[in-house]
Amino acid sequence: MADQEKYLLGLDAGNTVIKAVLFDLHGKQIALCALDGQSSTPQPGHVERDLDELWDNAQSAIRGCIDRAGIDAAQIIAIGCAGHGNGLYLLDQDQAPLLGIQSLDTRAAELAQALDAQVGQDLHDICLQRPWPAQTPSLLAWVKQHQPELYARAGTVLLCKDFLSYQLTGRRVSDLSDMSGCGLAQLPEGRYDDGLLALYGLADARDKLPELLDPAATVGGVTATAAQATGLAPGTPVIAGYFDVIASALGSGVVSAGEASIIVGTWSINQVFSTTPVQDDSVFMVAGFGPGRFVNIDSSATSAANLEWYVRTFVERGGHHEDPFGYCNACLDQTPPGLDDPFFHPFLYGSRLAAQERAGFFGLAGWHGEGHMLRALFEGVMFEHKRHIAVLEAAGVSFERATLSGGGARSPHWPQMFADCLGVPITVAEAQETGALGAAIGAAVGLGEFADYEQALAAMTRSANGFSPDPQMQEFYARRYAAWLDLRHRMQGFGGARDDTE
Repeated sequence: MADQEKYLLGLDAGNTVIKAVLFDLHGKQIALCALDGQSSTPQPGHVERDLDELWDNAQSAIRGCIDRAGIDAAQIIAIGCAGHGNGLYLLDQDQAPLLGIQSLDTRAAELAQALDAQVGQDLHDICLQRPWPAQTPSLLAWVKQHQPELYARAGTVLLCKDFLSYQLTGRRVSDLSDMSGCGLAQLPEGRYDDGLLALYGLADARDKLPELLDPAATVGGVTATAAQATGLAPGTPVIAGYFDVIASALGSGVVSAGEASIIVGTWSINQVFSTTPVQDDSVFMVAGFGPGRFVNIDSSATSAANLEWYVRTFVERGGHHEDPFGYCNACLDQTPPGLDDPFFHPFLYGSRLAAQERAGFFGLAGWHGEGHMLRALFEGVMFEHKRHIAVLEAAGVSFERATLSGGGARSPHWPQMFADCLGVPITVAEAQETGALGAAIGAAVGLGEFADYEQALAAMTRSANGFSPDPQMQEFYARRYAAWLDLRHRMQGFGGARDDTE
């Protein structure tokens, strides 16, 4: 009987879109509702969001998803949340929304640089991460220095998805994957550390940190107030949830040691799972999500957000194209790759190595057209992924195949380009909403529907397509990458003419 079916709800809150996605216990997507949010830039380098709008959008997305599915909300047996990592989401001492800073923010660039110079190695020794601009503790330290009145009002430090679970359950908690991914947890132990906070200059912030839980642990049930606002059944269990890059890996079928997940989204995420964390300070971060479960990550905000910017800024201008991304794909179809193609640096939001780096097209000639520029953009994004992967490989992390997810995985071009450039087989997951599915998988594990992640992934994830490297294109991209990397080194340190207020 249909009314006996059990469902899982996954919430995926990125820097822009929030999605509510309903799945059955086989991982089949039943319904989806997504809403775009608005970011604000009150000053150069500041990227913020209104937390009341975030919760309003979450309510609408959840209710819309349930309505589209046409089910009784009581059939939803558990809810999992995933959200973008880092940034800073503050509640005041009365538990009301105070501040929402997104992970594209660079206001703390100078502070993070100073921290890194002074205590970067000491910090890495504890949390396996060095300071960087949009890192949660760096931002909190910036608020303490530059907005002391606001800092004094702060009651709880949360991550993006924690704010949603708070609104759903009334409990202020976070999970190990997010707190380790933002440099606020001692690794491999997976706990808060007073010495770590002191190094950030945040010795007085211990009471602002939420309770730290396993990602699959139940936070509580949906409150009556949240149920009325969302259409959920009161008491529906909500788990602590996940750093979205880990949720996306789970949703794409990756969880075991030695498996790789590449996410082509707002951020360039390149991650390899292991049973012990890699302790090499050249690697951007390590996140844990359970005993003997670690993810070694090198990443930056340099991925498919570049294509989205291009589409929004140029292709959609004047409404000339009903399918703007399809238009870009058609341009690539009509433009065969060439060694003399232009290059693109995908640093619209800075880079992993320097917040002040900027994007740019290089090597343009009069015979190049829009297709050449788009191919350069696709390549530039891919090359920065490859550079991140080279960092992981130099630290001793290796893999023989990878799974591609994120918006870029839906491209008819990027999966094959990645296979050719990286020289390994690439698999694209069947699920498109891998972040929401990963959160739902965690909810199923936490509720006891499956014995462990491996059993859950076997039941709820599948691959859709596979791409094998083309030896001729491997050589082509090797030559192009070497030239791109040389240009990147030559341009490093150049940020263009900048406003002194940045």
